[in-house]
Amino acid sequence: MKKVSVIIPCYNEAQSAPLLHAELCKLADSEPNYEWEFLFINDGSRDNTVEVLSALRKQDKRCNYVDLSRNYGKEVALLAGFDYATGDCAVIMDADLQHPPHVVHDMLRKWEDGFDDVYARRVTRGKESWLRKRLSLAYYKLLSKSTRIDVLPNVGDFRLLDRCCLDALRQMREQCRYTKGMYCYVGFKKTFVDFETQDRVAGQSSMSYRVLIRLAIEGLTAYTTSPLQWATGIGVIVSLISFLYAIWVVIKTIVWGDPVAGFPTLLIAILFLGGVQLLSLGIIGEYLGRVFNETKNRPVYFVRTYNDKKI
Repeated sequence: MKKVSVIIPCYNEAQSAPLLHAELCKLADSEPNYEWEFLFINDGSRDNTVEVLSALRKQDKRCNYVDLSRNYGKEVALLAGFDYATGDCAVIMDADLQHPPHVVHDMLRKWEDGFDDVYARRVTRGKESWLRKRLSLAYYKLLSKSTRIDVLPNVGDFRLLDRCCLDALRQMREQCRYTKGMYCYVGFKKTFVDFETQDRVAGQSSMSYRVLIRLAIEGLTAYTTSPLQWATGIGVIVSLISFLYAIWVVIKTIVWGDPVAGFPTLLIAILFLGGVQLLSLGIIGEYLGRVFNETKNRPVYFVRTYNDKKI
């Protein structure tokens, strides 16, 4: 009998976890030909999520949970899920039921047809604001044009991964992680199922604009070196403009005898070139910081307990 692991990263999901567990039980009961594992990853929650997960484990042995030593972020929590999942395949989904469990039926059928990565494609993005939707689509468009690897728009972490994909992702131990890009990088045979994003059943999302901007920068710098090339391009353009402007000033002075407006011209040039230099240094600094973190070669995460047992 094939085993299906369901990986659920949790951060302050004490209210959502029991509701999700009830839906997962219905899913497992409707698919009796599979053995099931519900793997919760507690990512340093500040509420009583770990106590709730422990109680679920006691009432249902299909529930396993990993309690990370602190909050590492969703990307690292997913890696912990890849490490601890024991199934022949794994379904990744959020704890807030925005990813409807009934879609897993279609994923399993696709998996049985021979696909290794069955990703869920959003038909709608739920109650997201207009600005957030536009920014998300613009970001994926920018990312897709920055790399030679396909980036899938309107696709998140909700997907089914075969064991071959899990093993490949487990080998990628970098500190600065962008898992959505890693799914594309490892390749394998992919297909999709459509779904409509549901409303959060309880709690509040931790994905503020500040967090999303940080993840966007993480994705660009972890997935592509294009920003470095953009900085080079900006430098070339600025140099060309400066050269053409210098020629224009010389011609204007010689032909028409116009005096050169020294102070305003000098001030604008200094501020403009200073801004370009700071931008370029910031981009280089982002990559250098990631090199610094990687050279430490530290473990990506530490685990406090696994199913009430200290690691």
